[in-house]
Formats: sequence, C-alpha cells, structure tokens
Amino acid sequence: MASADHPAQLPPDLPRKVGFWGAIAVMVGVVIGSGIFRTPTAIAQQLGDPYLILLLWLIGGLIALAGALTFAELATMMPKSGGIYVFIREGYGPCPAFVFGWTYMLITKPAAAAGIAFIFAEHFNTLTGLGWSPQLLTCGALVVLTVINVIGVKASARFAIVLTSLKFGALAAIIVLGVAAAVRESLAPGANGSGGGFVSVLSPKTLFQALVPVMAAIMWTYDGWSDVGAIAGEVKEPKKTLPRVYILGTLSVIGLYVLANAVYLWHIPIPQMRETPTVAPVLLEKFAGPIGATVVTIMIIISTLGSSHASVMTGARVTFAQARDGLLFSFLAKIHPRFETPAVALWTQMTLSCAAVLFLQQFDKLAGTFVFTMWIFYGLGAGTLFILRARQPDAERSFRTPGYPVVPAVFLLSSIAMTVLSIMDDPKTTLTWVGVLAAGVPVYYVWKRVA
Repeated sequence: MASADHPAQLPPDLPRKVGFWGAIAVMVGVVIGSGIFRTPTAIAQQLGDPYLILLLWLIGGLIALAGALTFAELATMMPKSGGIYVFIREGYGPCPAFVFGWTYMLITKPAAAAGIAFIFAEHFNTLTGLGWSPQLLTCGALVVLTVINVIGVKASARFAIVLTSLKFGALAAIIVLGVAAAVRESLAPGANGSGGGFVSVLSPKTLFQALVPVMAAIMWTYDGWSDVGAIAGEVKEPKKTLPRVYILGTLSVIGLYVLANAVYLWHIPIPQMRETPTVAPVLLEKFAGPIGATVVTIMIIISTLGSSHASVMTGARVTFAQARDGLLFSFLAKIHPRFETPAVALWTQMTLSCAAVLFLQQFDKLAGTFVFTMWIFYGLGAGTLFILRARQPDAERSFRTPGYPVVPAVFLLSSIAMTVLSIMDDPKTTLTWVGVLAAGVPVYYVWKRVA
C-alpha cells in the first residue's frame, strides 16, 4: 500500500462531464434543504425585531459570499476532486487534510446526509399517510440516490438540475405571492388580514445572548455553498465555470433567503411565528387555503431529496480524493470502469449513512452540532489563500479574489468568531467535538506507520 508521503502511481481524476448548470444545481441543491422552512421559527424565538432579523440574514449571506469568493480562487488554482480537503492539503500538509477527510467520511457527511433524508421520509409519510418506517424509507432513498450517482455524473447532474429548479421555483413563487399580497394590503389598509407588516415585539433575549444561536442557525441554512469544490475535478472548463458557480450560486441563495424571510415576517406576526414549527404552511394556507399545507409538504420532500442527492454526490468525492492521495484505503479511489464514477466511495458513504440512520439516536441533532467543526476547516481553507499568495506569488490565477486581503480576512475572522462563540455558548458539546478532531492526529501517524 502506498504511504502518505510516497503514494503509488495515482489513478486519473474523474472525467470532466459537469457543465455550468449541473454544477450550480449541485451547489444550490446542497444549500437549500429544510433550513429555510424551519430556521425562521428558531430565530423568531430569539429576537423580536424583523429588521434586525433581515439584517442578520443579509450579513450571513455576505459571509458566505466572502467564503465563496475566497474558495473560487483556490478552486481555479486546484480544480481537482475534493474541495476543502485539497485546499487544506496544499496549505498545511497531509496531517490536517487527513483529520478533515476521515471525520468528514466517518461522521459529518453520513450523519448530515442521513439527517436530511430522514426529514424527507417523515414528510413522505405525512403526504401519503402510509406510516412506513422512517429509518427504512430513509435508507431506501439513500440507496436510490447512490445508484443515480453511480450510474453516471451526467445523469446525476441532470437529476440535480431538475430537483433544484423545482425547489428554487417553488420558493420564488412563494416570494411572488407574498410580495403581491403585501402590495394589496398596503394599498387597502382596511383589509388588515393577519399580516405582520414588520411589527416589532419584545425580544426574549438580548442581541448578545441571541447572536450565537441565531447566526449558527442562519449559517447552517446557508451551509453547502463550498461543496461544489468537491466536484471541481469533474467540472468542464473549471477556470471559467467555477468562479461563476461560486458567485452566482451564492448570490441567488442570498436573494432567495432574504426575500423569503421578508415575506414570512410581513405576513406572519413574530409571536405567531414563534409557535409554528415551520412558517411556510401558515403562509401557504393564507394564500391557498387548506391545500397550502399539502403544497408545502411536497416542497419539503423535493427540497430535502434534492439536498440529499447533492450531498451524496459531493461527499464521496472527498473520500475519493483522500484515498487517491494514499491517505485512506486505496480501494476507495477506484473508478467504475463503465460509468467513470467513484463507485466504491459512493457505496461506502451510503453504508455509513444507513448505519447512522439505524444506530444513532437524534442523528440530525448530531449532524447539526458537528457543523460547528466545519467552521474550523472553513477557516483553514481560507488561510490557504494567504499561504499560497505568499508561497506562490507568480502562480497562474485565472480568478483572483476581489478585495484581497480584506474579503478572505473577513471570512477567516468570521470562521474564528463562529468557532469561539460556539465554544463559549456550549463548551461541553463543542469541546467534545474538538476532541474528536484532535483524535485524528494520532490516527494519522498510526496510518503513516502501517500504510
């Protein structure tokens, strides 16, 4: 077996078959899951000023955009499968890259993919009234999504385009309906209905107390903008396509999220929002009557299925890249001879995800908690840009991060702030996860010795 320092002759990277629309569908598909339907309630329970809530959604989007601009330069310099794993490897060496990759493969992606798919299963049962086992239905969905990904990246990208278009269009339709209704209410003040009209109420917490849970919820809802880097090795004309995907994809999500929340806050008073598990059904019932709840259930099914599919697609590429570097078992880097996809990595990921479904309790909470550690790796990834600018000043850069060094510094400092504030807010849980990451260091040295 090849060692980490002297890998054997590497297999080729995956073929470039994903175009602009496929790549942006994967990116937006990962980002838009169930968060935009559930997060507004959690935020309303913390704050009472709708204008402040919208400002924080915008700030969260700008942080994500700063990260996208930073990673766009790195991805065009290193358009290979693996995304953040590749950035960390090039910036800091194999040990930090191994720590990221092994936790990503064993815990982060399986639990996150399973958690999202489980929400799909719950709403599928609600829609159909079948009452099937959510665990088995979730595993069935993951098997089907894995098969689609194994069959071919082109088919997978097309599937992503269809699902992303449906859920993006559905959210856009809610915004259009909401804006039209708000205009009618403004022109006819007597028809006050049940609109909130951006009415402020008392906040149960101070801004300082609410900042960590609110920003954690917002950034969780934006999370996924970086995942397109995982399929950079399969994107056509990456130096041209990747910056457009990072920037346009992130901007479109920011616009969608800010406008959707503006519609929610206008039509649903914050006290009512605090008592509602998901705000979209309340809004759609106002616009469309009892059928509104059914429409929202279908939206959530499509949204979570699309997010799970894109998550399956991107997650396996990190495992593939790490194995290709000799930092995981070499069989995980095998490419299917007919379909030219990382089939072994995909099936391994599916197995681990199903294990999370069947054996872990509250794994969706587990996935949400572990997202905090991603900010450590986001920060390391952003730091790579500074390292490579200093180490390789004359390297070809088809895209340069606008506003350097301010823009990547803002994202790096945001990553540090999110990590520190999360530890201060819940030291017992977060430090446990830091311990899990730290355990990866001795595992790496054991791997070097035995590999």
